[in-house]
Amino acid sequence: MKYTEIKALSDDELSKKVEEGRAELFNLRFQMATSQLDNTSRVKAVKKDIARALTEQRARQIAADKSAAEN
Repeated sequence: MKYTEIKALSDDELSKKVEEGRAELFNLRFQMATSQLDNTSRVKAVKKDIARALTEQRARQIAADKSAAEN
């Protein structure tokens, strides 16, 4: 998922995306441990998607804190 797509998500959708990514990462790690995972590059892609979503969450939190401090 691209960062522009992540920016378009609402706060709730963003939180849901992080939770889904973490669940998928857990399953991928489990498959890797049992030698059932064919596409190991998917682990890296999921980690990056989670990081992008968390980065956007933090950016929104900082922006909200900054606007609250200005008022």
